[in-house]
Amino acid sequence: MSQQSQASTAPAPTAASDIAVLRWLVAATFIVILNETIMVNALPRLQVEFGVTERASQWLTTSFLLTMAVVIPVTGWFLQRVTTRQAFGLAMAVFCTGTLLAALAPSSMFWVLVVARVVQASGTAVMMPLLMTTLMSVVPEHDRGRVMGNVTLAMSVAPAMGPAVSGLILEYLSWRWMFGLVLPIAALIGLAGMARLKNVGEPTAGSIDVPSVIASAIGFGSLVYGLSLIGADHQPVSPSVLIPLGLVVIALFAVRQVRLQRTGSPLLDLRTLQHRTFTLSLALMVVAFMGFLGSLVLLPFYLQGARGLSTLQTGLMMMPGGLAMGLLGPQVGKVFDRVGGRPLVIPGSVGILVALSLFSQVGAETPYWQIVATHMLLMISLACVFTPVFTLGLGSVPPHLYSHASSLLGSLQQVAGAVGGAISLTILASFLGDIVPTDAAYNSALIDGLDRAFMVSAALGVVVVVLAILLPGRLPAHEEEVFEAAVLDDGLDEAVPAL
Repeated sequence: MSQQSQASTAPAPTAASDIAVLRWLVAATFIVILNETIMVNALPRLQVEFGVTERASQWLTTSFLLTMAVVIPVTGWFLQRVTTRQAFGLAMAVFCTGTLLAALAPSSMFWVLVVARVVQASGTAVMMPLLMTTLMSVVPEHDRGRVMGNVTLAMSVAPAMGPAVSGLILEYLSWRWMFGLVLPIAALIGLAGMARLKNVGEPTAGSIDVPSVIASAIGFGSLVYGLSLIGADHQPVSPSVLIPLGLVVIALFAVRQVRLQRTGSPLLDLRTLQHRTFTLSLALMVVAFMGFLGSLVLLPFYLQGARGLSTLQTGLMMMPGGLAMGLLGPQVGKVFDRVGGRPLVIPGSVGILVALSLFSQVGAETPYWQIVATHMLLMISLACVFTPVFTLGLGSVPPHLYSHASSLLGSLQQVAGAVGGAISLTILASFLGDIVPTDAAYNSALIDGLDRAFMVSAALGVVVVVLAILLPGRLPAHEEEVFEAAVLDDGLDEAVPAL
């Protein structure tokens, strides 16, 4: 075959105009997801500033994750009924409103800051599925690993960098500047994106199922709130009531979605779970994110509470891991395109297990270099896992289910993060009890609680390894056949998702 004919049959790269669309979406997603964990490093400071307990301060992170988990299921329906520009504009406007409210929250009203975080999260919840759905729509399959690797910068590195960024800010400025500095950046990205962004696909008509929205909010809300109350001295409602209630309502929500699928109007289409690779990817991401967010919440308490470091020192110690994750993300995507997922996901999952196991052994004299190295190992391992798993999971569903698959993945990921953080703080609080920082036994109890909480995260790492072994390296042939059949059955126009 001649060089000319070979060139003509070579896979076409992603169009420059489509890359431009993704670039603005990635920039916006990075800045909004950064706020998912920017409060983690600030929690000890805010406890003193607002006069609240460790458990109460955790709601600044839990409420953010929980709101995203409640809102994201709606985005699968929402993104099919508005244009790309409308979804982007609304998301950024809501996020900026929440950020402004947080910056102006009175120090005597902790609840205002929590409400501001809820508003922020409502905007963030739209950006994540919008980015993933658009990517799967415009990027050819052979190029998805490379592009997804760059997207990892926003999806995974932003939450990893949150504590480092807040540490730098808190060392020199008031906690309000965590929001005051983000607001103009987010506003500029929003305005520039609206001026340059193009629409992908066309919106379709349809009504929302209100009972599904209510069931989603009650189910996920009850579950995470119940988990956060375990071991608390004051429980408005017993966790033994809230947790089963949440699980039952989530089950009812799932049953209703299955019934609505017959009419073609589910809030969250669960036919995505019929694809084995997507289901495995979903399970792996959920478990990994539980361990990841759980450990991310614990580290500042260890470094500041047990070791006496400042917020700046804590941020600097956590920064190398976040930077390593960001630099490695695009390279992981390129390697995935060449060799598939298994050579990346299996070693990465083992690395996650090793890192979390090492964290469960930290003590009052653990060398700082060991803490930094262990954190870097965790971040690098997560980078090796996240990009291939995202690409394999979303690539295994038919195009008309992209928005629902990305919504389901994003929703359960946020619930997992909220659950991971709640469990970690619950374990830590159970060891501290009524001990205050001035007591002689405080440091010993704090380290014991941290070690036990990290041990639970390490147990989740074992599950991640098992799921990684089951995950295929590339899309299995039978799923490709199901994919083609779905396209033929639904028709080409319906197979392309409308945003």
